[in-house]
Amino acid sequence: MTNLRADLKLVVGAATAKALAKGLKIETVSDLLRHYPRRYAERGQLTDIAGLELGEHATVMARIERVNKRRMKARSGTLLEMVITDGKRRLQCTFFNQAWREKELEPGKNGLFAGKVTAFRDVLQLANPEYELFEADREAEALDDFLAEIIPVYPAAQGIPTWVIAKSVRQVLDVLEVDEDPMPTELLARYGLPDLESALRGIHRPSGWDALNSARRRLKWDEAMAVQLIFAQRRHSLVSRPAKASPHTEGGILDAFDKRLPFALTSGQQEIGEEISRDLSTEHPMNRLLQGEVGSGKTVVALRAMLQVVDSGRQAALLAPTEVLAAQHARSLREMLGDLGQGGQLGGAENATRVTLLTGSMGAKERKKALLETVSGEAGIVVGTHALIQDTVSFADLGLAVVDEQHRFGVEQRDALRSRGADETSPHVLVMTATPIPRTVAMTVYGDLEISALREMPVGRSPIKTSVVPVAERPAWLDRAWQRVREECGKGHQAYIVCPRIGDEPASDKGDKRPALAVLDVAPELVEGPLKGLKIAALHGRMPSDDKDAVMQAFSKGELDVLVATTVIEVGVNVPNATAMVIMDADRFGISQLHQLRGRVGRGSVPGLCLLVTETLDGTTTRERLAAVESTTDGFELSRMDLELRREGDILGAAQSGKKSTLKLLSLLQDEEVIAEARARALEIVEKDPALGNYLGLAHMIADVVDEDRVEYLEKS
Repeated sequence: MTNLRADLKLVVGAATAKALAKGLKIETVSDLLRHYPRRYAERGQLTDIAGLELGEHATVMARIERVNKRRMKARSGTLLEMVITDGKRRLQCTFFNQAWREKELEPGKNGLFAGKVTAFRDVLQLANPEYELFEADREAEALDDFLAEIIPVYPAAQGIPTWVIAKSVRQVLDVLEVDEDPMPTELLARYGLPDLESALRGIHRPSGWDALNSARRRLKWDEAMAVQLIFAQRRHSLVSRPAKASPHTEGGILDAFDKRLPFALTSGQQEIGEEISRDLSTEHPMNRLLQGEVGSGKTVVALRAMLQVVDSGRQAALLAPTEVLAAQHARSLREMLGDLGQGGQLGGAENATRVTLLTGSMGAKERKKALLETVSGEAGIVVGTHALIQDTVSFADLGLAVVDEQHRFGVEQRDALRSRGADETSPHVLVMTATPIPRTVAMTVYGDLEISALREMPVGRSPIKTSVVPVAERPAWLDRAWQRVREECGKGHQAYIVCPRIGDEPASDKGDKRPALAVLDVAPELVEGPLKGLKIAALHGRMPSDDKDAVMQAFSKGELDVLVATTVIEVGVNVPNATAMVIMDADRFGISQLHQLRGRVGRGSVPGLCLLVTETLDGTTTRERLAAVESTTDGFELSRMDLELRREGDILGAAQSGKKSTLKLLSLLQDEEVIAEARARALEIVEKDPALGNYLGLAHMIADVVDEDRVEYLEKS
């Protein structure tokens, strides 16, 4: 017998174990049994070939339609061509110098075919695919996994097709013995969940659909609990250190600011402002996520919170991900505050504070002045990058830290931030994001934060028209895109051209794709070509800070017509006169990123235009994503579409980190009840036992479900 902690080679043999470890990072019995089938095929039902993506490793159940052998002209040898079908579409398969396969690949036979999807002369194909045919005359034992009504199809890799994984799973299940279920018995009983061993057997070798659904429900609970326990422990550690209360002060700068506002706050801004105000008034450190559309007014909400803290005699820090954005924020805050932000300066209001910018690339004299204003408390609001929380920066009394657009605000940085408070206290923390996400996703990705969402858009925001420019099908549309840019500039407006790369780095080869377009290549082509005569400048993250700021200021002042940039302009850049944006190789960006980028236009009184230029063909998932962005400007709706079009596990970092996905079964859109219940139970458990000393099974389950690297990733979210 074997248990979940056992080394896989003791059960399946050294050769298979080595292949599983190399191809899929599967090393233990638990790793293998937590490698769930991607989908299930029913005997006699073929896989839908439509929707296959170039570069993916796919497994399809299909029927052989025809086989043809011929000599290759360009080189010696034979080429065996096979066409398989699902009854609606066909897929080409080719075998080089493997003519002997013709005898077994007979038209009419069904089987599983696995390989990397490539393209030859614009036709999708599998080159040298691995396959397993369903033949009636073969021994039943050899096809044990494929004779059942429900056939598991596993996420596979080159050299490890789904049937090899299925055989390994069968070998493990034949000798498996789960000593003790990690989930507390009271939870199993409360939610009617099967024990772990039954669930693992049911997910891999289901006796029927009911057994499979019961197994999936239990294993979804494992994933939900593992993630929520991590966040519950983070939340517990965050509130274990007190904060200083900063209640609202009557007649302070905040009240003066509110009286001067040239517009009425939306009901959402008022409601969330009150929530934040209550949080700041307590001695428990606030840890709140403020999410909302681009332009929904998050900055005003954050500024009002900062002013409440300043009124209490403390300081507020605004942390931005880039120096360009930090400088933009400092200018924006000063403009909004007017003389209320000119403390100690000629013309400043009587009870004014000061907004100080502090970045790593400042000159020595300027930086020394900013550091003195920060340590003395003269600066009530300090704006900068994460350099603000380095040991060399001291605050007089930091009461609130606002983290803007920081998707990877690490646990080390968070710990450093907590230590920035005076007298062994933590500052309150407000995290802002312009990437709207559904509540259940927020509960999973930002599990240790309270969540507020701004859904209303302030009055006066202009609409944005978005169109896909499919240059592979309609090359002339690109010429028209450049004409539209010239038309907008001719009306006195400005435009952004966005590229995925800078151009001074090696271009990564993504399968059969050409390198992504780069700022340093596109900008000179536009200067000499379709936008000749317009004032054009480039902007990217590796430019010296002074140069970046100079370009951005020139664009803000209207001294430039067109800005060719990377995603450095993605957040915080506010130029109301910019009305057009062309995103080159738009397929290289995610839905949320495209939505944020186009939020840079339509910020004034004139409607915005966003053109998504792509070479991808219609009918692919990538084009579906672009069509989704074209169809709506509702960021919350787009976030749902984004999740539906890609694997949800990527949300927890699989795509960014290159690691295997954490969420294999749990659907962030469909399993809201499970996520909410797991969050509540995790908080109860951690409240009683923060270290899980009396719940060792749950501690082990975290390690089984969420690998060590992923635990660190989740903690740093």
